[in-house]
Amino acid sequence: MAHRFLGAHFSTAKGLHQAVRDGYALGAGAIQVFTSSPRMWKGGAADPAKAAMLKKAWQECGEPIIVSHDTYLVNLAHPEEETQTKSLNCLTEEMQRSGAYGIPYVVSHIASTKGQDSDIARGVAAANIRRVLDNSPDNVTLLMETTAGQGSSMNRTFDELAAFLNDLHGDPRLGVCLDTCHVFAAGYDIRTPETYAATMAEFDEKVGLDRLKVVHCNDSLKALGSQVDRHANIGKGLIGLEAFRALVNDPRMAEKPILLETPAEDEGHAKDLAQLRALAEA
Repeated sequence: MAHRFLGAHFSTAKGLHQAVRDGYALGAGAIQVFTSSPRMWKGGAADPAKAAMLKKAWQECGEPIIVSHDTYLVNLAHPEEETQTKSLNCLTEEMQRSGAYGIPYVVSHIASTKGQDSDIARGVAAANIRRVLDNSPDNVTLLMETTAGQGSSMNRTFDELAAFLNDLHGDPRLGVCLDTCHVFAAGYDIRTPETYAATMAEFDEKVGLDRLKVVHCNDSLKALGSQVDRHANIGKGLIGLEAFRALVNDPRMAEKPILLETPAEDEGHAKDLAQLRALAEA
């Protein structure tokens, strides 16, 4: 089956509009970007001139789905009040900026426990998610990304995601981004049609496929259950091609952006997109 929304993360070094055009050159139907530096707290408000150029590129390039990823600094459960406040303000600013740019989804790693009791950390993070959503435009959905569980990262399990959704009383502006490398490293086997089906069935039971808005499509350099986040190009890691064949041919994923975050060197994204298309057509 053809998949309209295969894409990748693209550099914004030459502007948000150029990232969209770079994606279009590879036939991408979905684009992920950073709207500001991923390693700085302050990104500033949206620039109207940049917004106009982005909208023009988006219209001229087939209106791809655009996804923003927040900075790597955000930790809504940080035990230090100053860093927690910075995280809250940073993510809120990202949501507001994305809304102004017409970007419907913001992906976030949300939180790490940093030695705290996990239930206490989740309560703090959930309260801050509520504050973020209360101060964000209605046209932007916040997506909690599944993690490998590296360090003290939260949302390694589907149960954790479900708990956050329950804490937020099912707010429709809170969803999930599933990363194939991360769930594999977290211990969810997706390497065969049978294990892929079982993992997605568990996700649907505990979280709900309606909450899955975006997929990060990455192979893994590390083993099942390693809890180590190391991306590999499609078919070049320990997950293997059958998982990605199942993914791109799953009719439930047909309208969801499937985005590569694989190594981009040596035309990596072009090769990986070609590989995914071949798996979808086979």
